[in-house]
Amino acid sequence: MNLIFRQTLPLLELDILRTFVAIAETGNFTTAADTVHRTPSAVSMQIKKLEELLGCTLFRRDARSVVLTHHGEVLLSYARRLIALSNEAVSRFMMPEMNGVVRLGAPDDVGELILPEVLRRFAETFPSIAVNVSIETSGNLRRAVAEGRLDLAIFNSPDSAAPVAGELLMREQLVWAGKNCGTAHLKNPLPVSVWEEGCIWRARALEELTKSGREFRVAYFCAHHMGQRAAIKADLAVAPLARFLVQDDMVALSVKDGLPDLGYYNIGMVIHDDAEAPALAVADYIRAAFARFERSPKEVLPMVC
Repeated sequence: MNLIFRQTLPLLELDILRTFVAIAETGNFTTAADTVHRTPSAVSMQIKKLEELLGCTLFRRDARSVVLTHHGEVLLSYARRLIALSNEAVSRFMMPEMNGVVRLGAPDDVGELILPEVLRRFAETFPSIAVNVSIETSGNLRRAVAEGRLDLAIFNSPDSAAPVAGELLMREQLVWAGKNCGTAHLKNPLPVSVWEEGCIWRARALEELTKSGREFRVAYFCAHHMGQRAAIKADLAVAPLARFLVQDDMVALSVKDGLPDLGYYNIGMVIHDDAEAPALAVADYIRAAFARFERSPKEVLPMVC
């Protein structure tokens, strides 16, 4: 009789896999070390141990970046699935009440730039909770929470003395955004891209233009932030945008460019009075995300032609 001896395969440690995923997502050992609450040297030792266990190199390193090798890309898919499965199993026993559906609302600028990372992190910790997102205007979102159609919502509000129901997440500057080295802001009348009625950015921009005496025309109208970016990048118009949305080949224009100052606005959050534990957990993740975002805002570069 022939006996087939099968080698017992070693087990992957979830703690090391979490470190591996953190490095893959941040592209930096030091940043990943902060994420997993370890020292950079401890993180390096974990990756060395993982590479020795698997018998392959997982990262290509140089002075400025860390990039996954082919083997690293293959492992990343497995690592994410293993961590997600572990979280799902543990939460089933330790947090049985954390399940169900949370109805979350947000304006489209927050929905595009901030929410995806918030929801990804949330899903890793609470895999049994589904979050349904509605993108709407701030006024409609606040009404939906008050009427019980949403559990919680993020909204934009004017930066004024009059208090708005809800909690303040962040105070942000409102700026004129134009194409870097573009000429739209030099035209007369000024071509402006705006949102629909009820948008506080639209109201502030048109009010300040009127007060300054600057002639303008609504050259581009769209109810979504992506449409405003398209108009700006094509140099068809300038648009009022939150400072954190000025990216890529866009530039923040100011008084020295012949445009009035738009001041600041507030980003807030309102939660329904009867919100349950899953919705409150989503709210906590949103607060943490805005706190991180405010500590490290994206730098807005001056126009360079």
